[in-house]
Amino acid sequence: MKTDVSQIFDDAAMVVRPVLVVDDSKAQRRLLARTLSKWGYETIEAESGEAALAVTATTQIDIVVSDWMMPGMSGVEFCRAFREQCGDRPAYFILLTAQTEREVLAEGLESGADDFLSKPFNSVELRARLRAGARVVNVQLALAGKNEALSSALSDLSDAYSAIERDLNGARKFQEGLVPDRFLEAGSFEVSMLFQPSGHVGGDLVGYFWVSDSELAIYSVDVSGHGVASALMTARVASFLSDATPDRNIAFDRDGDSHNLVNLEKVCGRLNEVLQADVDSDQYLTMSFAVIDTNSGHVEVCHAGHPSPVVQRADGSVEFTELFSTPIGLIDDGEYARVSFDLAKGDRLMLYSDGITECPDPNDVLLDDDGLEKIMARQNNIRGLEFVDATVAALKEFHGANEFPDDLSAVLIERV
Repeated sequence: MKTDVSQIFDDAAMVVRPVLVVDDSKAQRRLLARTLSKWGYETIEAESGEAALAVTATTQIDIVVSDWMMPGMSGVEFCRAFREQCGDRPAYFILLTAQTEREVLAEGLESGADDFLSKPFNSVELRARLRAGARVVNVQLALAGKNEALSSALSDLSDAYSAIERDLNGARKFQEGLVPDRFLEAGSFEVSMLFQPSGHVGGDLVGYFWVSDSELAIYSVDVSGHGVASALMTARVASFLSDATPDRNIAFDRDGDSHNLVNLEKVCGRLNEVLQADVDSDQYLTMSFAVIDTNSGHVEVCHAGHPSPVVQRADGSVEFTELFSTPIGLIDDGEYARVSFDLAKGDRLMLYSDGITECPDPNDVLLDDDGLEKIMARQNNIRGLEFVDATVAALKEFHGANEFPDDLSAVLIERV
């Protein structure tokens, strides 16, 4: 319910708890009590600071009117003890005093007093001070209620965030399960994979499936965007490029009980048709799709808007292959390019997402092909997963941080 702040300030009667009157003079207490009763206030009387603390220990008090000079515990000492007893609970404390020196009044303020009233008190002034105190307490109580409601809402929000965090962690594990083992031995070849999303989940995907006993298909995919929507698309793409369900694999045509690999451009075209048919989605993806003859070392790569395939020869030289092609799912009639490589012993091919070459340094200068070539040249003598991990370490050093703005993924194919 919305709190009307103007009503809080205008209605002093909102404080219904009794006013505590503390004075060692019985006559003075009775005078104060009768005066407050006429104005509609209920009162509790205490003849000393010690007696007043006994009252406040069991009764919640919003306003205190206390004499300063009392035998035993003074009004200032009682005020200090009362504030300690109340903690953060709102209360308004008025000291009755004949003192006028600034130093003495400052002591009262430091003890926790909110206001002063000269003795003998003036009824009009006392009533004004009480109404001011009531307004202050009402506002503090309203704020305390709002703070409690806010704390409850923050607690609920924290619980919701924890639930989302658990779901995202589960989604991350699921997505990691889409990526095969990071290392594969395939005849005379070794395949090493990198998959590192920039958040809980990402839009990159790497994987492989066997076409025949000597042919291995490998793919590197980068779905537009980040987060859950992109991750869901990678799961969908993975289902279309799986040898677990060859009838569903868009790279195969069924011929009786066998499945034959189609033209590589047709693989990209079929995937493009699937994405174009989804009118509710504006996502697209880039992909490099390769087939390796693990006996001869011949590699065919179909390119669909993905970063340039890069070959590093056994002597350390690096070759980028510039190809013109369009992403998948962007237009109806996509154009896809094909390139062939023959990998000799010691050669390697890397397919990768643009999270690598578009990794920025602290000045937002991108790594680009030149930077990747330098990294590969420095790492010419290491292979496999060691090469992949060293590449990530080099990117962290270049970026100047351990977290990257985009997903990182790559497939390293080496003839050993």
